[in-house]
This record gives sequence, structure tokens and C-alpha cells, in this order.
Amino acid sequence: MVDLDFGKEEMDHKIENLTKEEAVYIGEKINEIVPREVDADEEEFVLKVENENSEIIGGCIAEVYEYHWSRLLLEYLWVNKDYRHQGIGSLIIREVERIAREKGCRVVTLGTASYMARPFYEKHGYTVFTSMKAANGYIDYSLVKYLDRDTPEYVPTDNSGIKYKISSGNDGDADVILNGIRTYSEAYEEKCERDDFCRKLVDKDGKFVAGVIANVNKGYEGFVTALFVEEPFRRQGLGTYLLQEVEKLAKENNTSVVLTSAGDWNVDFFKKNGYMLRGELKDVPKGHNCYELYKNI
Repeated sequence: MVDLDFGKEEMDHKIENLTKEEAVYIGEKINEIVPREVDADEEEFVLKVENENSEIIGGCIAEVYEYHWSRLLLEYLWVNKDYRHQGIGSLIIREVERIAREKGCRVVTLGTASYMARPFYEKHGYTVFTSMKAANGYIDYSLVKYLDRDTPEYVPTDNSGIKYKISSGNDGDADVILNGIRTYSEAYEEKCERDDFCRKLVDKDGKFVAGVIANVNKGYEGFVTALFVEEPFRRQGLGTYLLQEVEKLAKENNTSVVLTSAGDWNVDFFKKNGYMLRGELKDVPKGHNCYELYKNI
């Protein structure tokens, strides 16, 4: 048993590994707390661009209604190096935004790095809302485009790529896209080991009290994906204890920073635990703001 004394009251809790079922439970409970903008389920889709020989030369993977908001997350976009600067990336972006509007999304968000394509996205009306220097010396960016705002359409100087076919893809096509991105990124990013941290606190009777889902990329950064404490046990320091356990693991793995995301409904908890703002996504979900935070440890 772990003796946790937080001044207010003393309780005995045991820390254990989180089961898959409990991880799903945490997600469901957090979804009850996080504001919903739409009721539609999250939906992932793949787009591919093929040349005359039906070979995939570009494509993307995106997720609609991330967190049940009017948001499309462009997870990955890739163009074969032999077909770049022909407007193929722009072709993909336009189709992504068309689908987003068709499904009622207000915003498109994405991530990129300083060795990738930030200027390309900015030409298409995307703006940076977070940035952070990575362990490899490059800078990671998060960008957003509000589709309900008037943004001039960008037309590439070389638009010859429009002759190629863009269509829906499947899981196999997604693997081609991911392999293309991985091959490109390996020249800039060192491979690192990942340690998943899924822990829970239980009471004397073995009943679930609180849980955290996080991971640590050894030598790079840690990330807290989800943290939940049952209502009767809040404001007793249990969430802080689990957060400190993640930070402890990060330190043990030569990691100097822990990242997380929060909304205006829970950001104060992380601020009280020493996390600082590194970016803000305004009016997402509608009427709320989301934040990216970090803590140097």
C-alpha cells in the first residue's frame, strides 16, 4: 500500500497497472466532462494520389470530429519526393478541407516540424498556435485553419499535379503513406524507445479511485494523455500524485520535459502543478479554449 499524506487527510491507496477495460472507462468518464460540440462519432479517413501506373505518390490520414468537436485533425500528409513541387500537396489539402466542410467542421488542425512543411501550410491559410523546440534541435509546430473565416485560396506556381487522381484509400494505402513519412523523418529524428505508463490508484478494497495514461519517449519527452479521479476522491492530491509518478518516470528515462493538453475546464489543475502554457487554440470546442502545456523537470 502507498501511504499518501496530503495534509488535508491521510488515506492509504495502492498503485497498480491499469487494465485495458479501465483505460476505456477513463476515456468514457473524461468524455462526460469534456464539452461536446457534435454528437457524431469520430471517423478516420485516408486519401491517396496515384500516378498513371496506379502507384501511390502521395496521400493523407485524417480524423473527423476529434473529441466530438467540429474539428478535423490532419494527422499525416505525404508526397513522394519525386513528385513534390507539382501542386500535389495542395490538391490533398483542398480535398481535406472540402470533406471537412461537407461534414460541418469549423477547424482543421495539424502538426509539422521546422524541417517539414510549415511554409506550405501557411500559404494555405494555416497559422501556428503552438511551438516548441524538440530534443533533436528542430521545432515542432501545431497549426490551425478556421474554415468559417475568409482565407484566399493558394494556387501553386506549378499546378501540374492536378492531372493525377485523388481518391479514398484503405488501410493498406495508409501503410504506404506512413512508411513514406517514416522514411523521410528518419533523416532528422533519431529512433527512441517508448515506455507506456498506465497506472491506477485503488482503495483498501481494491476499488478504482484514479488513473493516468501517459507515455515517455526516452531522451525526448513525456506526454500525459488522460488523467481522471473519481468525484468523491477529488481535491485530495491523488491526481497530483499520479502526475508526479509520470514525471518521476520521465526523469528516470533522461527526459527533461512533460507535455499535456487541457481545456479551460481543467487547465488550472495542471497550472497548479507547475505546467506552463505553450499554445492556445481559441474557440475549440465552440465557446471554449484548449491549451498545450509543458513542464520542465
